[in-house]
Amino acid sequence: MLNLEPGAAVIVRSRKFVVEDRPVQIATSYLPADLVRDTAIAQPNTGPGGSYARLAELGAEPVAFSEELRARMPSEEERTALNLAAGTPVLEICRTAFTEDERPVEVNQMLLDAGSCFNGQVHRLPDSP
Repeated sequence: MLNLEPGAAVIVRSRKFVVEDRPVQIATSYLPADLVRDTAIAQPNTGPGGSYARLAELGAEPVAFSEELRARMPSEEERTALNLAAGTPVLEICRTAFTEDERPVEVNQMLLDAGSCFNGQVHRLPDSP
């Protein structure tokens, strides 16, 4: 997904998002080490604007994204991490961020409680001739 050579190093950033003391999302990002090694992205706190602001400072600003969504049952480890009741499904989102020249610079795997998340989208159709 990052179009790296086999064995190429990646920086892994794992986060857990909590709302009112309840875990709501687990996210793990994978970024090319040759791009982000020795930058704030490799640190626990990436600073204002997060990873995407730091990528922009490196000349690798994400401008396009692809996402794959799946609903599935969680593993026991995932169920425990999100504090889910037995039988609760999760929503898995895999988002790849691309630069203007279509270089993938991040793969972000997100896991959310499917029973408490909402995803609303608006799509604008191109003008007709």
